[in-house]
Amino acid sequence: MNILETKVIEGFCRMCQDGYDLGWHERNGGNLTYRMKNEEVEEVKANFEPKEWKSIGTSVPGLAGEYFIVTGSGKYFRNVSLAPEKNIAIIELDETGENYRIVWGLVEGGRPTSELPSHLMNHEVKKAATNGMHRVIYHCHTTNVIALTFVLPLTDEVFTRELWEMATECPVVFPGGVGVVGWMVPGGREIAVATSELMKKYDVAVWAHHGIFCSGEDFDLTFGLAHTVEKSAEILVKVLAMSPNKLQTITPNNFRDLAKDFNVSLPEEFLYEK
Repeated sequence: MNILETKVIEGFCRMCQDGYDLGWHERNGGNLTYRMKNEEVEEVKANFEPKEWKSIGTSVPGLAGEYFIVTGSGKYFRNVSLAPEKNIAIIELDETGENYRIVWGLVEGGRPTSELPSHLMNHEVKKAATNGMHRVIYHCHTTNVIALTFVLPLTDEVFTRELWEMATECPVVFPGGVGVVGWMVPGGREIAVATSELMKKYDVAVWAHHGIFCSGEDFDLTFGLAHTVEKSAEILVKVLAMSPNKLQTITPNNFRDLAKDFNVSLPEEFLYEK
């Protein structure tokens, strides 16, 4: 089967295009990875031409032997739909979870995203935390969330509460809240470890002055999560531009009523009195 006509590759490409269209992926900004299902691997395996093994830069034994679709380092999201074989790749992890090899894609050369250690460490965490349900890790440069990291305290409690207050759907879409990582050099093990610790608790991590990192079961749910967080941040930016003080907002008891009616659990740590 033509690998470019498979639903999983089409879905991956569409998500890249959607993120670019919303302005979250300037130049080569952002990255996306997807942990493939066994049946998806079997569907395209005839197209594989394995390259040499290379070190991941970290150890993810919980992902040993798995396959991932990944964006390429230095590649532009705007080009993924135009030429997937040049801008994305399928990689295989070895039996130790310490090395990878490209088995398809990046036909003009290159390597997987420079954030590969962060992505794989978070895939490992979310695979364990969700009994294998989560398969997508997405990093994008969401403009309004980044803006807020310059004016809000960089704490989970403040970011969660402020984003929840901006739209009634927010505590339903991300009831666990969001975590926040202070500024770190991207691409290294330090930020990967910090993010993976947060991802044990959250599905969204805010990277100060950089963007957001999201996890989800499939492309639609993960993109929808990122979109909701950024829309909420956009509303907050506009509110703060009009006035530093809100005349009215959603109260802690309002949130508790919402949680009851929508059958979600909202951690009390975020329902503090201001």
